[in-house]
Amino acid sequence: MELFSLKRKVELYKEVLANTEHYRERWKSDLKPMIVNLLQAMAKEVDLKVKLEEKVQMENLEAVVMSLGTTKSGMFQKLENGIEMPLIRHGGSLIYQQLFNGKVIVMIQYPFIENYGQPRQPKTVAIYRPEELKEPYFIRHFEEFVHEITSWEDFDDEEPTKRIGFEMNFGKPKIEGQEG
Repeated sequence: MELFSLKRKVELYKEVLANTEHYRERWKSDLKPMIVNLLQAMAKEVDLKVKLEEKVQMENLEAVVMSLGTTKSGMFQKLENGIEMPLIRHGGSLIYQQLFNGKVIVMIQYPFIENYGQPRQPKTVAIYRPEELKEPYFIRHFEEFVHEITSWEDFDDEEPTKRIGFEMNFGKPKIEGQEG
């Protein structure tokens, strides 16, 4: 019985399982602290106020989240008796999260305003093995994050695929004599 192909597949499977354990150990021992330190240093260097959080609720599915925090959006809903309810603005986040296999996914969560349209799906930047993440990658991720949130903040009609605003929240106005 020739099992060469099957043996190679089993060896590869065992190698992948061992890599998962190695990647998880790297996250704990040096990658997570390096991510926090680099993001703090870059934010300080460019004078950008950020909030860094380590999400540790799930073992081996931890994350480092650099966010621009939450604030009042400047918009508010008018309720009864002159009561105003501010709409909260979430400023966006750059996220480094462990995956089930120990690799690290890098994502950008776009800014959004609660109760105003639908938040955009996060953008996946890339998935890395821990040893692949070097300082130049973090700089590039930070630059891409700033570019994406700047584009969101500077929204206009030059990019017709973006949908935000009156029609998203209140529907298209009906014009008499027109169907639909």
